[in-house]
Amino acid sequence: MPSLADATPPIALGALDGRYRAAVAPLVDHLSEAALNRERVHVEVEWLIWQTGHGLVPGVRRLSDDEVAALRGIVTGFGPDEVAELAEIERVTAHDVKAVEYLVKRRLAGIAPAAQDRGLGELVHFGCTSEDVNNLSYALMVKGAVTQVWLPRARALLEQLATMARELRDVPLLAHTHGQPATPTTMGKELAVLTWRLGRQLRRVEGQEYLGKFNGATGTYGAHVLALPGVDWLTVSREFVEGLGLTWNPLTTQIESHDWQAELYADLARAGRILHNLCTDVWTYISMGYFAQVRGQGTVGSSTMPHKVNPIRFENAEANLEVSGALLDVLGSTLVTSRLQRDLTDSSMQRNIGVAVGHSLLALENISRGLAGLDAAPAAMAADLEANWEVLAEPVQSAMRALGAQGVPGMQEPYERLKELTRGRRIDGDDLRGFVRGLGLPDDVEARLLSLTPQTYTGLASRLVDLLP
Repeated sequence: MPSLADATPPIALGALDGRYRAAVAPLVDHLSEAALNRERVHVEVEWLIWQTGHGLVPGVRRLSDDEVAALRGIVTGFGPDEVAELAEIERVTAHDVKAVEYLVKRRLAGIAPAAQDRGLGELVHFGCTSEDVNNLSYALMVKGAVTQVWLPRARALLEQLATMARELRDVPLLAHTHGQPATPTTMGKELAVLTWRLGRQLRRVEGQEYLGKFNGATGTYGAHVLALPGVDWLTVSREFVEGLGLTWNPLTTQIESHDWQAELYADLARAGRILHNLCTDVWTYISMGYFAQVRGQGTVGSSTMPHKVNPIRFENAEANLEVSGALLDVLGSTLVTSRLQRDLTDSSMQRNIGVAVGHSLLALENISRGLAGLDAAPAAMAADLEANWEVLAEPVQSAMRALGAQGVPGMQEPYERLKELTRGRRIDGDDLRGFVRGLGLPDDVEARLLSLTPQTYTGLASRLVDLLP
């Protein structure tokens, strides 16, 4: 039997790089190993440009505009050839960041050969420990993945959900608490609740800080001060980090502490759990017949039962959100701890960021496609409301309580009387209206209750949808 491991091209081990590759492909530019190396090159190049542009080392000339453009072109032109070259160098160095340093030096020799002869190449990676480059690279990678890929997809889903809520603003729905019929609401209001929750989490993600440090082997600038004692290294570090579009972390060990990552992953996981709640609710509404799944799209709902259209988009999203949430949780809990100055648990752990965000992105895609395939079924919702007149026991006993508090006679024990009427049995409109007429209510209150139906007992549900931004 041939080994699948030997197949060409290689067969993916994980679902994200196999079955679901198309849905998560945009993340490859941000969270793959190749993207990590590109960002490392980016940081090394920008540090070299910063040093020469600010006259950090006495006697080193400023690079020309063409040389700066050529150096930045290493980053913008980074592709499969550079990936292969780095792999070749790393086979010798057995160190990934050192391989990046050597690659940049090779390119610099071709861009400014005369300057290279005078030792300009020694300013590549000058004063840096590997983690100076890595922490900035990861911050740039995660920032790009979140702001350019995940957030736009999440915002699009948020707007899709808000649009559904507004469209179903006035469609009455029998609510269920503990799985039992409860005070009616509207489908729009229920979707608006989930929209509101998700929107709040997205605003937290949008406000995320992406921190970076640039302070040497133990966070003390020891080598920096010894090599160039006249330089204000705190200012240099802050300006360089902020120049990359990151927030400067002034106090660290050898590694950036990763607290910002833990904060971000907690917010992403929480957003995912809200979406998981959306999936389970919509799945339940589909099972109750409140949503019909659009047919005629060429899909097979069940391999044996032609009548079925399975809610697979929501089920798929649930599974992916559970995987994503678990990974985001372990990332957040592990990354914030490092033994003394440094250990390498974070190095291995951070290589799973793409998997965690990828499963979340895949879930967003499936939820969006699932929602797009739904048609509301107001008739089914109305039928359930009509079959549950007992839910109007709540407003009747509440009206009696208010009247009793005002001293109106005959309003004693309203809860108990309504419980006797409704508990354990179904009533219809005639039963309820007969009960109301026998209470001796003031005419205006009686008229209000007699006109009430399960379909109209939705309170301010419709208006609450209007609170969505």
